[in-house]
Amino acid sequence: MREVVPFGAGLGRMRHQMERMFDRFFDGEGFELRELGAWSPKVEISENKDKVTVKAEVPGIEAKDLEIISDEQRRLTIKGEKKQEREEKGEQYYRSERAYGAFSRTIVLPAAVDASKAEASFKNGVLTITLPKSAGAVGKTIPVKAG
Repeated sequence: MREVVPFGAGLGRMRHQMERMFDRFFDGEGFELRELGAWSPKVEISENKDKVTVKAEVPGIEAKDLEIISDEQRRLTIKGEKKQEREEKGEQYYRSERAYGAFSRTIVLPAAVDASKAEASFKNGVLTITLPKSAGAVGKTIPVKAG
């Protein structure tokens, strides 16, 4: 005969996921601040043993209209403005889903970085920021000694 569980096994899994979400929020991991405007670029954050890479989708923006700021609290802020270019020649818009205006997105990085050696490139509407990890942030393999 099968055991009856009130809400099934999924309840424990959901509790675990919620605990992880709150842990990440209070630890600063994944915490983001959105400041200006009605839109914010989608980002992808990755890291390896040497660097942290942030990619942001900012189509329709020119490189000169972007600003990147890094601070000592592992925060990276990307600011910019997507300007609306409309020529009104008797056209009626039935739908406009494109977002325009200023944006500011602040992301907490997963590791300490050396912002003085950071590089940023912009191609096909994607901003790529490469931030080398600071000397103290680079991981190290710790051998385990049998006692």
